[in-house]
Amino acid sequence: MPKDAAVEEFAGLVRALKARDGRSYEALGRRLSVSASTLHRYCSGATVPEEFAVVDRLALLCGADEEERRALEAAWTEADRARRRAASPAPTPVPAVSAAPESNPEPSAPEPGPGPAPDPTAPDPSAADLSAPEAPRARPRRGAPAPLLVAATVALVVLALAAALLGHPTRTASAPAPASTAPGRTAAPLPFTWSIGSQLWEGGCGHTYLVDRAPRAVAPPPVTADSGAWAGTHGAVHGGEALVRITVQGRSPSDAVVLHALHVRVVDRAAPLPWNAYRMDNGCGGAVTPRHFAVDLDRPRPLARPVDGLDASGAEVRKIPAVSFPYKVTSSDPEELLVSARTAGCDCRWYLELEWSAGGRTGTVRITDGGKPFRTSGTRGRPTYVHDSAEGRWITDSDSGQTG
Repeated sequence: MPKDAAVEEFAGLVRALKARDGRSYEALGRRLSVSASTLHRYCSGATVPEEFAVVDRLALLCGADEEERRALEAAWTEADRARRRAASPAPTPVPAVSAAPESNPEPSAPEPGPGPAPDPTAPDPSAADLSAPEAPRARPRRGAPAPLLVAATVALVVLALAAALLGHPTRTASAPAPASTAPGRTAAPLPFTWSIGSQLWEGGCGHTYLVDRAPRAVAPPPVTADSGAWAGTHGAVHGGEALVRITVQGRSPSDAVVLHALHVRVVDRAAPLPWNAYRMDNGCGGAVTPRHFAVDLDRPRPLARPVDGLDASGAEVRKIPAVSFPYKVTSSDPEELLVSARTAGCDCRWYLELEWSAGGRTGTVRITDGGKPFRTSGTRGRPTYVHDSAEGRWITDSDSGQTG
């Protein structure tokens, strides 16, 4: 049977996500809690998932941005409607089935009698048929059209209810956005702006990247300002720790936005990457350790825990007290939140959620790395290299005299 165009379009988007990620059906299926064959049927269009949540998790795992996820949800909605239409019983065969017994009252009378013997009795059954009120009661013994008519009526009612419900899907993981647009609140812009920096180095010079390349194929460490381009060119992943700076600024100078909490969501855990580790520091250090939120990605439910900072730039070391939520921001009083996410035992993909309220409105903003989850992988046991600027090449920690 040919596939519905909406189902084929949805399946094409799922195939594109899977191809982009590169992992096998088994590997992705384990992370989505579905079998490899089920995921394959999603990609082929043989099956449309009953819930959008599993598709949304796949999109996050494969690095889809917000626009792609909205397009995927719209395609799933249309494909789900097509699936429901295909699964619903067709109402047209019902009149044909109920009409069939009515066209056979005369052939059914001769069945008991083999030949002309029934002729003397023929007027009696024909007269009974012409009276019509008793005929529908007699026929349920052979064809049961009355139950069929009831079933047809029930089917039509179910179809009408399904058609009404299909216009308002509320089952999806990201359905709150369409639902909340009815009151018109989410149509208004956020009362604040936010931006991130995801290629930060400790002290401005200390960081480790995991790269799936031999040392001779890796360029020298960049300056901090060029770290994003260097990491993108090499396909690098944060090794052991990722530093993320979130800058939040209100839109009004007087109406403050209250930031209530910062949550950590891990969308995927895998074994640490078996790649080489490259250190960017080679012995640098900073005098100031800013206050930050520490996140242990190895915990089952990571939390953003406020940690004091230290200032060693003066004669005495000064503590920079951590500040817990809530925060208040305006256009003239922005806030920077620094997050240090560490792991030793996983290749973790994760994002943050920031809760806020302002002017009677409340909401949650998802903080991602350009629409994709942040990624941090442990470096334990991996070959570690530092760059020898004198010789212009990468050398091991043992060659450099550093412990790593």
